[in-house]
Amino acid sequence: MATSPTLAADAVLGLLVPLWQWAIGLLVLVTVVVSARRLLMRGPTRMGGALLLAGVAVVALTAISYLVGSL
Repeated sequence: MATSPTLAADAVLGLLVPLWQWAIGLLVLVTVVVSARRLLMRGPTRMGGALLLAGVAVVALTAISYLVGSL
């Protein structure tokens, strides 16, 4: 039995997926660090609003992923 070339392509793509996840994670981490540094340089007056905005974003993302997961 000959194997299909599609299966080989899927296997290679399956090996590359973790690499892309690491690359995306690294870019997100760099963005968070740069943003946090800039926010800290602006002072404590902006920290309250930024933390509130980040908290709302986390709660909204959690709610959306829970609703999508329950479908």
